[in-house]
Amino acid sequence: MTPDEYVEAVLDLVERIPEGRVMSYGGVADALSERSGRASARLVGNIMARHGGSVPWHRVVTAGGRLPPGHEREARARLLAEGVPLRGEGVDIAAAGWSPDEGL
Repeated sequence: MTPDEYVEAVLDLVERIPEGRVMSYGGVADALSERSGRASARLVGNIMARHGGSVPWHRVVTAGGRLPPGHEREARARLLAEGVPLRGEGVDIAAAGWSPDEGL
């Protein structure tokens, strides 16, 4: 998978995260690792920062549930509007986490 194909795969996966659910940067990386040969949460974060404006970027958070850096206020408002359970300053990952093979 080329770097451009990986960017597209990340964006496609983020587009599939259902309303009211979230994935971590590492979760996105892990879900694509077998196909892509890459497993870097940091790389996913960089892709989201550079190319994520056209997808539901607010549904991608840190493994601990922290909201996207620099966009916490907007992400929080969007997530609340979707009914995502929050805990403190972040998302309740145990309640809101999603996996692409969920329900299969």
